[in-house]
Amino acid sequence: MTAPTAEASTPVGPSPRPRPARRPLDELSLPIDAGILEAFAGADPAWLSADRRAAMDAWASLPGESNLLYTPYIDLRGARLEGATVATAPAVGRRAGALPGDAAALLELTDGVVTAAVLSADAAAAGVTVTDLRDLLARDPDRVRVLLETGPGVPATDKFAQLTRALWSQGVVLDVPAGVHLDRPIIIRWAIGAPGAALFTRTLIHLGEGAKVAVVEELIPNAGGDASANGTVGASEQSLFAGTTEVVLAAGAELAVASLQELPGHLVAFQHRLAEIGEGASMHWALAQMGGRLVRSRVDNRLVGDRSSVEQVEIVFGAGEQLFDLTSYTIHVGRDTTGNLLSKGALLDSARTYLKGLITIEKSAVGTDSFLGEFGMNLSKAARSVAIPSLEIDQPDCRRAAHSSSVGPIDETQLFYLESRGIPPDEARKFIVLGFLEPVVARIPLGSAQDRLRELLEAKWAAGTSAGE
Repeated sequence: MTAPTAEASTPVGPSPRPRPARRPLDELSLPIDAGILEAFAGADPAWLSADRRAAMDAWASLPGESNLLYTPYIDLRGARLEGATVATAPAVGRRAGALPGDAAALLELTDGVVTAAVLSADAAAAGVTVTDLRDLLARDPDRVRVLLETGPGVPATDKFAQLTRALWSQGVVLDVPAGVHLDRPIIIRWAIGAPGAALFTRTLIHLGEGAKVAVVEELIPNAGGDASANGTVGASEQSLFAGTTEVVLAAGAELAVASLQELPGHLVAFQHRLAEIGEGASMHWALAQMGGRLVRSRVDNRLVGDRSSVEQVEIVFGAGEQLFDLTSYTIHVGRDTTGNLLSKGALLDSARTYLKGLITIEKSAVGTDSFLGEFGMNLSKAARSVAIPSLEIDQPDCRRAAHSSSVGPIDETQLFYLESRGIPPDEARKFIVLGFLEPVVARIPLGSAQDRLRELLEAKWAAGTSAGE
């Protein structure tokens, strides 16, 4: 007898609907490959072409997030850059412009094109240099090579920093000789937002021994941008701005950098800031993040000199569907170094923020005093904030090594106190939120920029509360 043959069973009912493909969380979606470097080859010296190739190889091999502690907290799906075009050579454009009365210098770039460049007589007489990187590369490529090779560079393990290293087409150079003190700040203004553009830049800042300077960086929409957007525009309109700020402070130098980011809502921003701080030198960061669809910010501070110090405050005020991903790395190498780092985020609507930080105290860093604080304030039920402070200590002989974090809504006891003094609930909430973000405002070394930031915070609060009514 022949054994019966088994027949495949036929499923009953409709076939299951295929699941839509989801882009990986750490994929940028920018259409690039190694072939794009050919666009730079004609204008670059051989050493720069080699550096770009090495960076592109690193970009291709690195993961989107190299720190395993932070791997669950990266989400680039809000970046839809499939139609973006990388700028390889910004158009030529230069004019003197008018110097604000409360500034020592102004360099303004609109989508990479220099639209204002002016230096005060005092700063020029002191030998201060403020110029765009593309112009300096054309005039003195050897000087650019020295600046790049003696600076802190970009993080070797950061995929997106390596992409900026490979594809930068414009930048800023600030060179301050030893002993020079400027009473008024230097303004570096980036006007950005051309739809479908991808601009990569590098800013190089070198201060000689004992020099003291303040810098105000303004990241604003260009004439066609919309600062009021909160990241809800269509993917086809998105553009990218990726920039580094690479700082070297010689012994006894002091630098204060205040950055006001009010980019348009169709823009994706990747910011990398790095500082190598020499003996007895001081670095002060005051960073305000307001605009953009998706903002990924990383700050690396390396305290190599004895008695060096860093103070860093970064705030976020998010609304709509904005996402802010902030990371801070501070490495103590020298003896008796000091670090004081603070991140704060206030979120409306369905905005999200990741606050991540790591303090590393190396074996040589005897007498370190370092603190890291990360605090999120969720102003709606849909807002989400994550805080991950951490310490890595290889030298137990420290004055202090501490971190603190909290995430939650407005403190009801503070609200009750203000209401008990006759302040209406909506006004009380505004006072608490704006007071929560005040630490950056107070550290901006330019009165007009302080006023501008307060206006932006007030306007964003008003827009967010009116939308919720």
